[in-house]
Amino acid sequence: MTWDPADLAYALIGLGAVLAGVLPRVMERRPFSMPIVFLGIGMIVFALPTGLPGPDPLAHPTLATHLTAVVVIVALMGAGLKIDRPLDWRTWMSTWRLQVIAMPLSVAAVTLLGWWWAGLAPAAALLLGGALAPTDPVLASDVQVGEPTNVEDSEDEVRFALTAEAGLNEGLAFPFVYAAIALAGTAAAPQQWLLRWLTVDATYKLVMGILGGIAIGWLLGRLFFRTHSETLRLARHSEGFLALASSFLTYGVVELIGGYGFLAVFIAARAIRRAQRPSHYHQVLHDFSEQIERLLTMFMLVLFGGAVVSGLLAPLTWQAAVAGLALIFVIRPLTGWLSLWGAPGYREEHWVIAAFGIRGIGTLYYLAYAMGHAHFPHADLVWAAGGFVVLVSVVVHGVAATPVMQLLDRAHKRTDGTQTGLAQETR
Repeated sequence: MTWDPADLAYALIGLGAVLAGVLPRVMERRPFSMPIVFLGIGMIVFALPTGLPGPDPLAHPTLATHLTAVVVIVALMGAGLKIDRPLDWRTWMSTWRLQVIAMPLSVAAVTLLGWWWAGLAPAAALLLGGALAPTDPVLASDVQVGEPTNVEDSEDEVRFALTAEAGLNEGLAFPFVYAAIALAGTAAAPQQWLLRWLTVDATYKLVMGILGGIAIGWLLGRLFFRTHSETLRLARHSEGFLALASSFLTYGVVELIGGYGFLAVFIAARAIRRAQRPSHYHQVLHDFSEQIERLLTMFMLVLFGGAVVSGLLAPLTWQAAVAGLALIFVIRPLTGWLSLWGAPGYREEHWVIAAFGIRGIGTLYYLAYAMGHAHFPHADLVWAAGGFVVLVSVVVHGVAATPVMQLLDRAHKRTDGTQTGLAQETR
């Protein structure tokens, strides 16, 4: 019997969607995550003689860029909507420290290892460091805050810090990726491209991302909650798909004016949340975003599993593998812990925040984006190293997240996993 690959694909998508609805409830509070299941399904399906074409991000960088971007965009809107803590310099101290200290140090350490230890060219090593820098808003859901509530500052420090970090650093990692693209695309001395990178990639795009996110989020918040026309006050109609509309509108407009769209989406979500904090509509928007995110994550992880068994990791050297493992088990935990010295929360919470810098779909996006904009030496090895880190992160963090968070909750008498860390002194 011969199967039509298209029919098989429809069946697999339908099965995956059913599992995406069932598994979170079945696996709740168990040391096993949904991403691991879909990763395994992808590896099994594409390892069998099904006739399905093997996913190859090296051969199709543009397609890989767009697919991964959609997943990250939707996840960023959901992350921004579910944070209860108002944006403030003091209360977000853990997040600022992770952005300003931990992420640049991680980029520098991975870049150095990639060049000195794994033998990558400087541009390729910098790309690997930039792509592996951000904590993923998609796969880190097991250690993120829950649904939005009407209680300000209801989150414990671990879940808040990891959610806010994942929301912000998807955009803030982009300057490092652009630096790698500039380095790969020119043989000129650094001073000839460094000025443009500083003024455009590291400043203008960042400012436009912030201002664009604030402006569009403010306008959408007015439309949802405060317009004088009852007909146009969209929050009254409780239509969740507007979360998707808000995500794409923000991303598209900000990218058109040359800003960082990922950063803008998260900031716009925070502005929408701030427009009227006690509102059931935030729950509606969040729930829709979460459902779409779950479906898209299922799809991407199946494809990623297929890429793994189709040869994505074949060029991986043991030196590159060691560099990847060093990021997960040494570099990120150490830089994260050092950056949180003196920040709110207990010391054991700092270690958990530092250890759960999960790598995922964002890493795949940056690699695909950069490969589509410049030629990198040893591109296959860079993809193999990035894919290896994502694979290890999905498995290790997916297994460890639930029991570690349960231990923390019991230690600090959090029965529901929510308690502010702001009132705590560092201990």
